[in-house]
Amino acid sequence: MKVSMFNTKLLSVGCSFFLSCFFLLFISPTTRAQTYPNRQVRIIVPFGSGGPDSVARIISQQLAAQTGQTFIVENRAGANGIIGSEVVAKSAADGYTLLLTTTSFSVNPSLYKKLPFDTIKDFIPISNIADQEAMILFVTPTLPVYSIKDLIAYERQSNSGLSYASIGIGNTTHLAMELFLRRSGLKATHIPYKGGAQAVSAVMAGEVQMMMVAATQSIAQIKAGRVRAIAYAHPTRAQLLPDVPTFAESGVSGADFQGGRFGLFTPAATPVLVVEKLASEVKIALSHPMVLERFKVLGLRPIGSSPEEFRKQIELETKYFAEVVRETAVHLDQ
Repeated sequence: MKVSMFNTKLLSVGCSFFLSCFFLLFISPTTRAQTYPNRQVRIIVPFGSGGPDSVARIISQQLAAQTGQTFIVENRAGANGIIGSEVVAKSAADGYTLLLTTTSFSVNPSLYKKLPFDTIKDFIPISNIADQEAMILFVTPTLPVYSIKDLIAYERQSNSGLSYASIGIGNTTHLAMELFLRRSGLKATHIPYKGGAQAVSAVMAGEVQMMMVAATQSIAQIKAGRVRAIAYAHPTRAQLLPDVPTFAESGVSGADFQGGRFGLFTPAATPVLVVEKLASEVKIALSHPMVLERFKVLGLRPIGSSPEEFRKQIELETKYFAEVVRETAVHLDQ
């Protein structure tokens, strides 16, 4: 009798343990997703200081205020955003390591023969945070150039030796300038830098004569007179720079180039509830006055798209930039 009662109790304990394990196995992921975030979140920026870094710090500050958790920004620059992106691709798919990157994410598959990740299969797009104004062509202040016409005349002088900066080989700043050179007939030597701040500083110092980059990384220097804007790569003039003519107004057609966007990604297999929660929090953050004001100063247009909308945008971008890479003949032996 005692043995039977003991066996019954043992069976009862065993069933309870089994049911607990079953519950944790199948229910806890949902529970964790519903309580997300409950600890610190890392946002990896695969570039140095400049545009994406500024956007990440603005949005992380507001996300922290909304969720009560810390969102830290970590710069992992190198290889046109590939190094930092790989860190995120290989991180746990739990929503606590995110990637905030630029349009270069959609360019790299056409530039590199082999990437350490698949941009479509290894990531889930969360939201397009913001679009930036089109590219701005600017020159070092010591250059006697105030328009594209002046630039063409200067380049045709013997021994002019024009050079231009970019944020790395294959970066959109590189592609935009190569497209402009082909459309205008100009020739210039490409000098790549490791980040936006370094590249813009090189133009300011006269190490290189010109650059094409979006407002987020140049507007402060343009306003301060540290570089001189001479043309805007868009069909209409920029609100931030109403006195700067467009490429078309300057006699160059087919060279317009959007400044790109800043998007948030998470590793593939991240729970759907976490992805939806992040997208929702980003959308709320983008309606906050502080975020709107700081984005306006940087020439950014807040978007806050859904994960599905952003996924479709990434697919279209990837196809579009494959064509741009073919036209500009920018290739990497990697």
